[in-house]
Amino acid sequence: MKNLNYIDLFAGPGKCFVPETQAIYLGSPLIALSATHPFTDYFFVDLDDDADNTTALRERCNASLLKESVRCDKGDGNVKVHDIVAQILSVDQAYKPGQWSSLNLAFLDPTGIDLQWETVIALAKPYAMDLIIYYPQLGLERNMPKQFKSHEPNKIDLFFGSIEWRRIFEKYRDKEIGLHRHLMDHYKENLNQLGYAEVLRDDETGDEPLIRNADKNASLYRLLFASKNPLGNDFWHKVISRDAYGQGRLL
Repeated sequence: MKNLNYIDLFAGPGKCFVPETQAIYLGSPLIALSATHPFTDYFFVDLDDDADNTTALRERCNASLLKESVRCDKGDGNVKVHDIVAQILSVDQAYKPGQWSSLNLAFLDPTGIDLQWETVIALAKPYAMDLIIYYPQLGLERNMPKQFKSHEPNKIDLFFGSIEWRRIFEKYRDKEIGLHRHLMDHYKENLNQLGYAEVLRDDETGDEPLIRNADKNASLYRLLFASKNPLGNDFWHKVISRDAYGQGRLL
């Protein structure tokens, strides 16, 4: 039986509190633990700068029947990723040298522009590693004008893995539409260089769902999916073609 690994490098405390509505929702780690078909191993990491997120997450994970499958670590996900990948590769190699024995999903959703391209490169080392990537559309819009003028390395450089975004920003920043389309195409081209299957553009398939602010309808972020197997993209398209209640929707 293959190992099924779930990786969350920006896990948080396990629950999300919305001050405006006082509502509390399950965070991505607890959603993963409550999935109908569980993973065999869960890797949770949180930087935990201001709050004791890791302690809270450990306590919540300990209430799960799957607690023995959980590894919860405090630290920078962009650093801890190398240890996690090494563990996955060691199991793959021990199982059958030169081949893979695991199916992996990494959910990469920091609250800001904290995901680094080098982290994506590290995660691409196991053959069967699918990625769900937070694309911080609003954060990029707010920070790009200032960072474009600076010659110092910054989080946007690290997110895209180079300064190529600056050329795209300079060309499309004054266009009414097109900037994020070209930035995401650039990002996906880089994913393709890592062995991920090429996917159609968003305006052809709707496979990069845009999350908006419920009150102001402002664009917040998108989710990019990447799989080395084209079937993964088919599965993703079927998943996002339904809303949270399982109803089909137009894309």
